[in-house]
Formats: sequence, C-alpha cells, structure tokens
Amino acid sequence: METLPRLRNRYFALRHGSSEANARGIIVSDPRTGEDGYGLTAAGRTEVRDALTGWHEDVALIVTSPFRRARESASIAQIVLGGEAPLVIDARLRERHFGALEGQRTTRYEEIWNADAKDPHHCRHGAEAAATVRSRAVDLILDLEREHAALCILLVAHGDTLQLLWTAFARRDAAAHRQRPPLLPAGLEEFRQH
Repeated sequence: METLPRLRNRYFALRHGSSEANARGIIVSDPRTGEDGYGLTAAGRTEVRDALTGWHEDVALIVTSPFRRARESASIAQIVLGGEAPLVIDARLRERHFGALEGQRTTRYEEIWNADAKDPHHCRHGAEAAATVRSRAVDLILDLEREHAALCILLVAHGDTLQLLWTAFARRDAAAHRQRPPLLPAGLEEFRQH
C-alpha cells in the first residue's frame, strides 16, 4: 500500500458537478467516451458555482481529470476563484474505468464496490482495480509534493477516484474506499492526513 509522506501542500477535492451521464443514470468511464462527451448539466454548472462561491481558500493550482465533466467543473472553479490559479489537466485523476459496465445503469456500480471490499486488486467485468486507481492518484500527489510547497491545490475529479485517493490520506487500504460517505456532485472537501 502506497503511503504519503508528511505533506507540504494543502489539498482540496472537488467532485465534478452533475453530468449528463448522472442525469441519464449511466456509467461513462471510458476516456474515449468521457473526455469529449457527457459534460455538465445546467444544474451541475450551478452546483459547482454554488459550492465555490464564498469559499475563501487561496487556491494556487487547479488539477483536473481530462473527462469533460471534470474539465468543465475545473473551468468554472477557476472563474469563481478569480481566474488566477493555473489549470492543469492530468490523466491520473481520470474516472475509474468500469470495463464491460460502460454505458450500463449506475446501479451496477455496487457489484464492483462489493468486490472492492474483498479484494482491491480485482478486475471484475474488466474494471480498473481500486488499488490501481489509488496508486495513480497517489503518484500525482507525490509529483505535486516534489514540485510545489506551501500551496493550496484543488483536485477536480470523480467519485471513485477521490474516494480512493482519500484512503491514502486516511492511511486506509483501498478496500475501505466505500466506508465513508461519498462526495456528492460538486462536493468539496479538504483531504487531511490522519
């Protein structure tokens, strides 16, 4: 299990706002579909604006998933926060790929999550392993730690990606990622080390 060193930066997680995929209740996890399609709904854009309006952190850098719904959320965040923070796209924050469940009902997530709790290395239905998602997200944090110090960094990503990253901050196994309430669309939270 990857561990994070004592961190020099502060990290805030923002889940993207409600997307067209959320509205349709379907899984969109393949980069070939999600990077160009299934952006935010009008309600999702409002959720992101509302989540950040009046928020008083001095964000110095915004790092986002390349999926359209996350990029749009990050762009709104950049505007609401004053347009000063550079926006960087990093594929390590992309959505977890759910393999053969692509395009199916979101109720099928439970099959993967139940298997995750038993084995975070499983690839049921061809899904990306929970441990793999965590590892790539932790790699991003380690790179940010090498490159920056004393910054407030906003990470804009997806439910599973952020849940799995949280386990690293909480010093928990990837199998535990569903043991905390998930971030709702446009949910904003500081990830603190435990």
